[in-house]
Amino acid sequence: MSISSGNDQRLLRFTTAGSVDDGKSSLIGRLLHDAGAVPTDQLAALERIAARNGDAGIDLSLLTDGLVAEREQGITIDVAYRYFATPRRKFIIADTPGHEQYTRNMVTGASTADAAVILVDARNGMTTQTRRHLFLAHLLGIRHLVIAVNKMDLVEFARAPFDAVAGAVKAFAATLGAEPPIVVPLSAKFGDNVVLRSDHLPWYDGEPLLAILEGLPSAAEADNLPLRLPVQLVRRTMTPAGQYRRYLGRVESGRIAVGDPIVALPSGAATRVRAIATYDGPLDHAAAPQSIGIEIDDAVDIARGDVLVHPTEVPAVARRLEATICWFDDEPFAAGRRYLIKVGTRTAVAHINEIVYRLDVTTLAPVPATGLVRNDIARVRVTAAAPLAFDPYRANRATGALILIDEQTHATVAAGMIEG
Repeated sequence: MSISSGNDQRLLRFTTAGSVDDGKSSLIGRLLHDAGAVPTDQLAALERIAARNGDAGIDLSLLTDGLVAEREQGITIDVAYRYFATPRRKFIIADTPGHEQYTRNMVTGASTADAAVILVDARNGMTTQTRRHLFLAHLLGIRHLVIAVNKMDLVEFARAPFDAVAGAVKAFAATLGAEPPIVVPLSAKFGDNVVLRSDHLPWYDGEPLLAILEGLPSAAEADNLPLRLPVQLVRRTMTPAGQYRRYLGRVESGRIAVGDPIVALPSGAATRVRAIATYDGPLDHAAAPQSIGIEIDDAVDIARGDVLVHPTEVPAVARRLEATICWFDDEPFAAGRRYLIKVGTRTAVAHINEIVYRLDVTTLAPVPATGLVRNDIARVRVTAAAPLAFDPYRANRATGALILIDEQTHATVAAGMIEG
């Protein structure tokens, strides 16, 4: 695979979420099936399962639910990723858990998404979990929110239940400061308004779900943001002319060209780009999300974990930061414990100095807290033993995200968004 091409503007990453039994896996299965994205061998396997169980039709949810525990419990407990394409666009889907116990998985699946499809059962209307997912999607900076009002067949495709959901979710989104969501009625089980318009919904004048996803504007293009090139590896090479160093990494945002002045952070060492190399050969310039190696003019000290930036567009460099985190670990947070913080490719020892507040995900109100348990979301203040280069998450996801790692077990205990 070539790594020398720039962003594929036709690619859309979207996540799905909803309460348990709202039909997320069925919707994705229907979307894949009706878009012609299911291989014939998988369809044949589903037909065999249906025949063995005596079912009248195939269970499309099996296309995404893959864990044995899911099969036994009837819920999704991990993040399942699927890829498919239509003539208009390419898609990567993250099917995330609906149960509040697995909030951490929802955060993981949504962290790189351009859009979120949040399901609501037409019979139940907006629930606490709907509010939780809307809030998390907004918190994670997902620009495009689509509300899929599912199981319209169970309310006889009536307009009133749909209008009630649409009004409630738009009012709640307004309180968050989010853009008004797109709301679409559908039946994942029977395919109404998933890929094709449905004759059962004559009062709905919008597009079916797939057309909505195909037409969403691209997210803020990473190559239009300031240059952020975290160094992953320093490669030393001997030549007849002597030794030179090449600094390898992926352009997370922005552009870089031969001759550009750059600064390595956190040290502040300044130099210029002498050459840009890729697996396919040298380049005059590169942009996100290309993986490249660069050579520089001066013998300055640059190491793994440094971030290369343009001197006029620099991120913050500090040892202290404030972040919103989701606690992943089964072990509760312990005050005074040392963790490793990772931002980009840089890792440092760190402490959580203060829990500013914990978020009550039912009321969305901040509440005092001295501890954190699995799936808790909280605003915290962190101090690292070494300076870190970072941006606020809402300005740049790549350099605004962090993870916290247990120093002893090396388990990831939390992930979060840097506020400043």
